[in-house]
Amino acid sequence: MNTEFAVIETGGKQYRVSAGEEIKIEKLVRGKSDHKEGDKVVFDKVLLVDNGKDTTIGTPFIDKAKVT
Repeated sequence: MNTEFAVIETGGKQYRVSAGEEIKIEKLVRGKSDHKEGDKVVFDKVLLVDNGKDTTIGTPFIDKAKVT
């Protein structure tokens, strides 16, 4: 079981994400962006990262952190 996760912000909402997980983000899928369903997208508004041992919390975001 993967205990690593991050919390990202996009479209005014926060999402908890883990490696290998696919998520559906309303504003990216419903024709409101250039992205298509299944595209890989890089998010740079990372609020929190937890690797199972240590937790990093941004103020409000973690500098230079990205989630794909």
